[in-house]
Amino acid sequence: MKKFSKVLGLLTASLGLALILGACGNQQAGGKTDSVSSELKTKGELTIGLEGTFAPYSYRDNGKLTGFEVDLGKAVAKKLDLKAKFVPTKWDSLIAGLGSKKFDAVLNNITVTPARQKQYIFSTPYIYSRTFLITKSDNTTIKSVNDLKNRKVAVGTGTENETNAQKYGAKIVPSNAFENSLALVRQGRAEATLNSREAFLAYSKENGSKGLKHQLVPEDKIPAAKVSIMYNKQSKTLQKKVNTALKQLREDGTLKKLSVKYFGADITK
Repeated sequence: MKKFSKVLGLLTASLGLALILGACGNQQAGGKTDSVSSELKTKGELTIGLEGTFAPYSYRDNGKLTGFEVDLGKAVAKKLDLKAKFVPTKWDSLIAGLGSKKFDAVLNNITVTPARQKQYIFSTPYIYSRTFLITKSDNTTIKSVNDLKNRKVAVGTGTENETNAQKYGAKIVPSNAFENSLALVRQGRAEATLNSREAFLAYSKENGSKGLKHQLVPEDKIPAAKVSIMYNKQSKTLQKKVNTALKQLREDGTLKKLSVKYFGADITK
């Protein structure tokens, strides 16, 4: 009888342990979603705000939303066992929409700045935006940003590119678009332009870069801008989970693969 009771006790203990382990397994599988549910607009979905009008970040191809940040949003959501839901929104309403909880996060080539950090929190960067100095192919006088003093440089008014050009003493030639800046350089109406590495790579991938040459500006001259996912300050669990997902996507090569697909080079380092 004692032997039977001992065997029964062992079976009961084993069954209890199996139930505990099974529960832990279920918690691990669903824990990614459960732990952030209270921070999500809709359970089971990661609602993402973006413009959807700026290739190759997010844009429409034959009516379908696509692009680097669209694919990245889907990959991040999958890591969290969530479905990505995109909400195309105009820029001037995008950040306000995050504040009113229209979406859980903004994934729209957002640069981390001290002013934005006062009101929002950010993921670890998924793009490190470096600056290119672009001139005509036959230009031999501008070899670095140190040579921009008193040179005509085409940049957008009020942009960080304009600030950087002014820092090195350039004469500003106002330009309302990157394509226009490149046209001004090709035509000789400007001697150079400054813009992000990814903007030039994306343009060159689609249009080529005939007649132009470029160089990467050292970070001690113009520091890299950090591009990250932005959230409300209340979304700290979501921020932590997404950071883990981004780390995994970096380690398994997904970030690099998406970058090469849309930009022709790795801009995620």
